[in-house]
Amino acid sequence: MSVWGKIIGGAAGFFALGGPLGALLGALAGHAIDKQLEEEALPAAHDDRRATREIAFTIAVIALGAKMAKADGTVSRSEVAAFKQVFKVPTDELNNVARVFDQAKRDVAGFDAYARQLANMFDERHPVLEELIDGLFHIARADGEVHDSEIAYIREVARIFGFTDADFARMREVNVGPDHADPYTVLGVRREQSDDEIKASWRRLMRENHPDKLVAQGLPAEFVALANEKVATLNAAYDRIAKERGIK
Repeated sequence: MSVWGKIIGGAAGFFALGGPLGALLGALAGHAIDKQLEEEALPAAHDDRRATREIAFTIAVIALGAKMAKADGTVSRSEVAAFKQVFKVPTDELNNVARVFDQAKRDVAGFDAYARQLANMFDERHPVLEELIDGLFHIARADGEVHDSEIAYIREVARIFGFTDADFARMREVNVGPDHADPYTVLGVRREQSDDEIKASWRRLMRENHPDKLVAQGLPAEFVALANEKVATLNAAYDRIAKERGIK
């Protein structure tokens, strides 16, 4: 079953997602889920745990994207359209995504409440959480420009997820695009590092961001397009450095 089927079908209720994300899910499913999520409250079964993470990730991207749109001061449907493009929302579910988006904009809960709940489901600096940051950048670009207020917002979400300033600089550079970004920053390396060190960093990032690995760790399969885009950017950055240095 796709993540949209799990969400719309109310399957998440069996996992007692709880917290502000569960409240949004309850509003979508038409019933309240008010049991608060605790850090160690994940189901024991691996499949249930992964399904819970998939649903939480999906709702969090919508909710955090909505809060970002509100913080930017411009409320439009372009952000929902961007979400649909990258995250493969079926046409017949777009209204449900928009409903969660609108509910999150009105919700009194701050964006940090959503971010902290999701952070409790993953280790700090987890690659799946990095994919969410990439998703927020994509939504921010929906109107053709990433504003300073959006950068500040995404930076704070990244901080809640445990990412360092250096991590954020790399993620921001990745989202500039492979034709314009500094390839060294994209790979999280310095120009004075050796060829072997640069190659090792590239290989590590490729392992961590492999789409199949991310899906196994809780990234919904519907979000694989974003992961593939990330891999392409990493490869493009390494290719530029290899060409510049003559690395074989």
